[in-house]
Amino acid sequence: MKTQSLGKSSLVCSRLSYGNMRCVSTWDPAQVTPERMADGRRAHIAAFEAGYTFFDTADIYCAGVCETVLGQTLKEVRGMREKILIATKCGIRFGGNPNPDSPHRFDFSTEHILASCDASLKKMGIETIDLYHLHRPDLLMNPPEVAAAFEKLKSAGKVREFGVSNFSPSFVTTLQAFCPMPLIVNQVQIHLGLLDCFYDGTLDQCIAHNITPLSWSPLGGGWLGGGKAIAPDDPKREKKQKLVELLDKTAADHSVSRTVICLAWLMKHPSKIIPIVGSNKPDHIKDAVKADATELSREEWYRILVAARGEPLP
Repeated sequence: MKTQSLGKSSLVCSRLSYGNMRCVSTWDPAQVTPERMADGRRAHIAAFEAGYTFFDTADIYCAGVCETVLGQTLKEVRGMREKILIATKCGIRFGGNPNPDSPHRFDFSTEHILASCDASLKKMGIETIDLYHLHRPDLLMNPPEVAAAFEKLKSAGKVREFGVSNFSPSFVTTLQAFCPMPLIVNQVQIHLGLLDCFYDGTLDQCIAHNITPLSWSPLGGGWLGGGKAIAPDDPKREKKQKLVELLDKTAADHSVSRTVICLAWLMKHPSKIIPIVGSNKPDHIKDAVKADATELSREEWYRILVAARGEPLP
């Protein structure tokens, strides 16, 4: 795969990222079997062998099991750690943590950021996280407090670079005003079924300030790529079906899968979107790589956009 830089940093990675949220096929650690752990490792190895050099995870994915699977893979595959970038996230606290009556919430306190980072490093068995994200906006965010936590992690050699996830442009601007280091990515939900980031200033800000957008769920949870059927009672079924038919035609024209067209469509945008491929099936992980070599024309891109909008351009 071709490579690109992440934001203003010196980090360089593949044009696609492998996201391991679904690598053990469950969010419940009680359901994780040795077989599911092995499947997770196989998915990571398939991604590495296919050319992915950017691996994305988070402390909450299956209560930390997904970080552990990544760490196990690094031990299994000699030299892998030196050839990849690892991104993980913190800031989401589910209900019952740490007390039974604790609510689901977001926490950007210095104490939580530092403790979460140490826990992630331990689960993955590594000394440094290449890219550390704040997972979802904390409305009680105190920017100077976050900046202080970031500085401690960077000076201790525990984190190389920092980013955010699911942040609005104003949240990014506010936090960046207090951080001495650049926020190099914003991981947001962008796909052909959710076009908000093209219109709300998110991608404009990424271009203007050299922030790399990372696209989570680039296939809309599966229906765009064919991994999940459109529900018969979906109020947007007719629009979605027309979009899928166009994607299938475009895929046939390029002799690739519908998944590849969806990813290539995102990657054509000048903000240099990096889609995060979240499958745990080796064949799907490898197939997605073809998006890096699939170039859509401007006409094809806009034809797909209009179908995704479900209405003509103004």
